[in-house]
Amino acid sequence: MSESLINAGRQTLLLELQEASRLPERLGEAFVRAAETVLKCEGKVIVSGIGKSGHIGKKIAATFASTGTPAFFVHPAEALHGDLGMIESRDVMLFISYSGSAKELDLILPRLAEKSVALLAMTGKPRSPLALAADAVLDISVEREACPMHLAPTSSTVTTLMMGDALAMSVMQARGFDEEDFARSHPAGALGARLLNKVHHLMRKEEQIPQVQLTTSVMEAMLELSRTGLGLVAVCDAQRQVKGVFTDGDLRRWLVAGGALTTAVSEAMTRGGITLDANSRAVDAKERLMQRKIAAAPVVDDAGILVGAINLQDFYQAGIL
Repeated sequence: MSESLINAGRQTLLLELQEASRLPERLGEAFVRAAETVLKCEGKVIVSGIGKSGHIGKKIAATFASTGTPAFFVHPAEALHGDLGMIESRDVMLFISYSGSAKELDLILPRLAEKSVALLAMTGKPRSPLALAADAVLDISVEREACPMHLAPTSSTVTTLMMGDALAMSVMQARGFDEEDFARSHPAGALGARLLNKVHHLMRKEEQIPQVQLTTSVMEAMLELSRTGLGLVAVCDAQRQVKGVFTDGDLRRWLVAGGALTTAVSEAMTRGGITLDANSRAVDAKERLMQRKIAAAPVVDDAGILVGAINLQDFYQAGIL
């Protein structure tokens, strides 16, 4: 029994992969025309389809929307009962129908023509009413569905999804849509946290900043270390320019060497050291700390003035792992 189940599953996958492997060779002038139509669209891409085509259409619309092309899905039945009013001449409709002869098209196609809405078709029938009415036709035909009865849409839904992804990704790249653009569409996700947060969003500010002046004693710097618990103190001149850092390690080395607590911290500090730009991306700043194998750093503005401090835990708490 288990072997027959595995064989049936394997046969399904092999059939779908075989059909999908034919898609790349179909991309030609019609695909370019479809992509250019979407790129030139001044409104939104409205995706529509019924049955399994509709389910796949919802995903394609979501993919467009998250990759820089405003898009939404409209069910054909809802379109015929008022939602056609949402579609304007500056929009593009992408209609998915394997047969290309869904009965709803009899009423939808004339309305689209009246409004001069550009029509793109995904269909398996190049001579269907949908294909003949479309400005560009994307061929999603299959020789065989993976369903053993050749009834349930299986291979054809895979080719539809893949063709939609191919169109969306081509348009995305043509727009120059990048990681930060994607993150702006997903601000609550891990990618948004990684790409949208800047150091100044996460850093410790004002009284939370561990800082002393060059003339401060080692004792006072040690107390500042204890007060903030960040593992370092920024040592600044009178203009708040960071001249070095005083860390737990510096304190230990100073005491082991017999240094006095009354000595100026400038004698015991690590000169220079790493500072982070307040306007840099948090993910880049975190990687810099990791590469240098340090846990915390002062944060400075464009003029080199101390404005904050941050450690690795601050990044982790923000979801930047």
